Amino acid sequence: MSKLASALVSGIIFGLGLTLSGMTNPDKVLAFLTLDRSWDATLIFVLISALITTAIGYAIVDKRSQPLCDSEFHKPGKTAIDGRLLGGAMLFGLGWGLAGYCPGPAIVGALTLDPRAWIFAAGLVAGMLAFEKLPSSATPQRDDA
Repeated sequence: MSKLASALVSGIIFGLGLTLSGMTNPDKVLAFLTLDRSWDATLIFVLISALITTAIGYAIVDKRSQPLCDSEFHKPGKTAIDGRLLGGAMLFGLGWGLAGYCPGPAIVGALTLDPRAWIFAAGLVAGMLAFEKLPSSATPQRDDA
């Protein structure tokens, strides 16, 4: 299977999983993220299954010399926890908590023409463009590191 076909099949499976689990419904996600009397704990099963799937995936990756549809694994080059990572993580969490969308479900939502997903996607693109323009030296460096 080619890289493009593999990516297409993986994307379709991922989108179906997001839809079936309720992750594309921002109201359900916000009900999970809001810890009050209306808390909806059903997405905890999505979290648990994602952790299990990731653990299995990494166990398989560690035993293989290369992926099935590419010549090499593309692991992150940076491993340091720095200001850019922490800032991005905070913005991600803030956006998810305010909108009820994260990037994958927003793409699925945009395909269903949900205007909330289009607004989120515009913010996502703006954030990615801002990240590309922000010099990596703009984050403070610790002298004692």
